[in-house]
Amino acid sequence: MITFDQASCRDLDVALSREWLETNGIGGFSSSTIAGLNTRRYHGLLTAATKPPVGRFVLLSKLEETIVIEGRRYELSANQYPSLIHPRGFNYQTGFRLNPFPTFTYEIDDLRLTKTVFMVQGENTTVVQYQLDGDTRTDVKLEVRPLIAFRDYHGTTHENSALNPRVETEPGQTRFKPYADLPTLHLAHCKADVDPNGFWYRNFNYTVEQERGLDFAEDLFNPCTLTFDLTSRTTANVIASTAPHDAAQADADRKAEVARRRTEKTDLLTSLQSAADQFIVTREQGQTVIAGYHWFADWGRDTMIALPGLTLVNGRPDVAKNILAEFARHVDRGMLPNRFPDAGEAPEYNTVDATLWFFEAVRSFTQYTGDYEFVRTNLYSVLREIVDWHVKGTRYGIHVDDDGLLYAGEPGVQLTWMDARVGDRVVTPRHGKPVEIQALWYNALRVLQDLAARFDDPIAEYEAMADTARASFNQLFWNEQLGCLYDVINGETRDASIRPNQVIAISLTNTMLANDRAVSILKVVERELLTPRGLRTLSPSDPNYIGRYEGGPGSRDGAYHQGTVWPWLMGPYLSAYVKTFGRETGREFGASWLKNFEEHLHEAGLGQVSEIFDGDSPHTPRGCVAQAWSIAELLRTIAEDLAQRDSPAVHDKAPTLAARV
Repeated sequence: MITFDQASCRDLDVALSREWLETNGIGGFSSSTIAGLNTRRYHGLLTAATKPPVGRFVLLSKLEETIVIEGRRYELSANQYPSLIHPRGFNYQTGFRLNPFPTFTYEIDDLRLTKTVFMVQGENTTVVQYQLDGDTRTDVKLEVRPLIAFRDYHGTTHENSALNPRVETEPGQTRFKPYADLPTLHLAHCKADVDPNGFWYRNFNYTVEQERGLDFAEDLFNPCTLTFDLTSRTTANVIASTAPHDAAQADADRKAEVARRRTEKTDLLTSLQSAADQFIVTREQGQTVIAGYHWFADWGRDTMIALPGLTLVNGRPDVAKNILAEFARHVDRGMLPNRFPDAGEAPEYNTVDATLWFFEAVRSFTQYTGDYEFVRTNLYSVLREIVDWHVKGTRYGIHVDDDGLLYAGEPGVQLTWMDARVGDRVVTPRHGKPVEIQALWYNALRVLQDLAARFDDPIAEYEAMADTARASFNQLFWNEQLGCLYDVINGETRDASIRPNQVIAISLTNTMLANDRAVSILKVVERELLTPRGLRTLSPSDPNYIGRYEGGPGSRDGAYHQGTVWPWLMGPYLSAYVKTFGRETGREFGASWLKNFEEHLHEAGLGQVSEIFDGDSPHTPRGCVAQAWSIAELLRTIAEDLAQRDSPAVHDKAPTLAARV
């Protein structure tokens, strides 16, 4: 359980930097700060996925709440306007906890009001419950004013005449459809009086968006007021949904969600497992992974890197199978899609590494399940086709060169995970032969060689290709002067930038490096890149290093892979460490690092792991407050590298992570 006391809730520096997140398993979410003050345009009580897992719209931004005690009004909400915060309901707030839902407590005189927020799995539905405790009063009422946005979750809305203010009511039900092309919002409630008079609230400011150089001002419409009499009935429920509900169902929905979630323990492992569940979502066909909240959809690269940690080590092999099959259906010209756009258009094929991580995800799947029949029937021919396309050449100049290594890239495109650009400028133009791409290519060849042998197919071609790649890699990529690997080779050009990509060349099951070189690489990476939050993307000694990720879009994109710390990289790093120095030494180091990292679950996205951190101390969390591969790679390395026993052998039915650690 994550808790904050009265002092923390009333200290806005603390309260506004802590964000809670509820998800619904189809791409929708609910989120805000522990003070209930929205600091992002992505904050809202109901962001619905109208075309799961995309087509996201912020329907219900928030509920403005006022408790009226014997005629005296106490505003419990909080909003940032251009020159002030009003009201200041956090001054009545006595605590916040996440156990397992966001729960707010307020005290006024002798009365205590508890508010709980949760989403229903598989539905665009958010449930808000209020419980009043304390001395009986002759007259206690709770006024709830819904503020609606009804806009794409990347945008903002403003007062306009196109909005239809009509409110339809019947006992226990209120609904409105302000725009014809968006869903109806249904509010189910218990015995509330409904005032259908509507008003615009103007000039909300979202400070985080302002800091990010994005649209940060918004108007919201209040279509009605719900008034609950808490004098005799001390509970009130509001269910906001794109479908009709009965408010009496709220308690049953709550029990079902408690049963579904992991609440029996509060250690790091259980917290990471619970966080992992929020990224696995359902598509119209199959399942996929949301790369990060609040603004990412499903990305091929992120999905393949995150798949082992989110599914296999978390005891969900069927989900892994669904994801692998779904992405295999979309392979085109030997490439895995990098992104499924929000609006549901055709996938984008603009990555070189997502396809190669696909091989590693398949290898991991067989390691944990031994289900080679599924691979033979559904994936094997796709894997062979991928290698054939890479040999003869596919999009963006991706092809196997004469030295057996994989070339990728054209001017103006960025194909590796370091893919930031500012306008037409690619910030990290890693054209040619990036180091981790060669490691992943070699691993892919060995994976396919192993599968071919199991399926009684010829292996000589794949074996020869892998041997050639290994010989060329060791001849070309070793930087004797620095004792590590070049980051990119392009013709006669050698990029000696010290970046973390080289640890992937050690961490994969099939590696091309001798142990003495691995030791040297890890010493360099530890000295230049290791931080308490993960690995920097560039050494601080490099003249291109940028230590803080801040400012407008151009400034932030320019810093994205030029020094920022990425926690997902600790997965490959810890795997490489264990392989190089042994399990006992690796477990000792890994346990120490993870213990230091635990405090991060109480900052930024509560119970989650952020996308990135500043390269400079104090390594402020930045980017998405919840990132799939950040969670997944920590889970994977705990299971496979830091566990009390060895990771499961091929053909073994692996026990769940909780049973093995």
